[in-house]
Amino acid sequence: MSKIDVLQPGLFSTIQDFGRFGFLDFGVPQSGAMDFYAAKMANLILRNKANDAVLEITQMGPKLQFSAPTEIAIAGADLSPKINGNEVENISILKIVDGDVLSFGRRKNGCRAYLAVKHGFESELLMNSRSWYTGLTESYKLEKGMTLSYSSFEKMEPTTYSSVKFHSEYIESNNIEVYPGPEYDQLSKAQKALLLKTDYGIGRTNNRMAIQLDEPLVNDLEPIITGPVLPGTVQLTPSGKLIVLMRDCQTTGGYPRILQLSGDGINGIAQKVAGDKIEFVLKELKNITK
Repeated sequence: MSKIDVLQPGLFSTIQDFGRFGFLDFGVPQSGAMDFYAAKMANLILRNKANDAVLEITQMGPKLQFSAPTEIAIAGADLSPKINGNEVENISILKIVDGDVLSFGRRKNGCRAYLAVKHGFESELLMNSRSWYTGLTESYKLEKGMTLSYSSFEKMEPTTYSSVKFHSEYIESNNIEVYPGPEYDQLSKAQKALLLKTDYGIGRTNNRMAIQLDEPLVNDLEPIITGPVLPGTVQLTPSGKLIVLMRDCQTTGGYPRILQLSGDGINGIAQKVAGDKIEFVLKELKNITK
């Protein structure tokens, strides 16, 4: 097994795959990549499995030294990646040899980049996932001096004329796709109109658990009995603050659930930083009949 030495950890970097499923009854969060689309695309560029573990890099990238040859790919936010000080591009296969150093520079767009390595990172498999989570896995974020494991890879893949198209428009877009939440219809017409026409600012309180929005919405709803919540659930607090739950969120909550982000909506808001503006775009739920 080969290793990557963490020379600098960056702001906040974690190992993630698609997360843990089937454990919500035990209070175990789903976790997983904040932006499933970018994580999946980084893997597909390398012909990995879509769910192979990747390194999720938030805003400021780490500095990593590889001990053996491999191939890597980066998708999502553009954090000015470099190999041995030379600029490289996202959405491409990057050849690595023994001793190469991957680093990052200025953030050009987005919030989270995803680093995939050929065959995926070999972190601990726990509850069918390699995703790091505070209090559950041994590590919860990259630290200086840490090592990451991967399988070395030198064999050249057969020539192919196929390619992977990464649709990056969502990183810059302010539109966040949502569906009505369980308590949406308890809002008045005026509240619904305001909710869907306001440009909401991403607050400084935002992380893998939740993103708080700056602008309030008057809340005159009755409290609800604690009920299930999911990544993408938008809660309306008694003070009128809107909280968008993310991948490491709790499994139940007692605030009205007025919206539910779609998968694309979660990917989009995961690429926003504090001060960015978003606008909710409501989609209708379609009845599915046999």
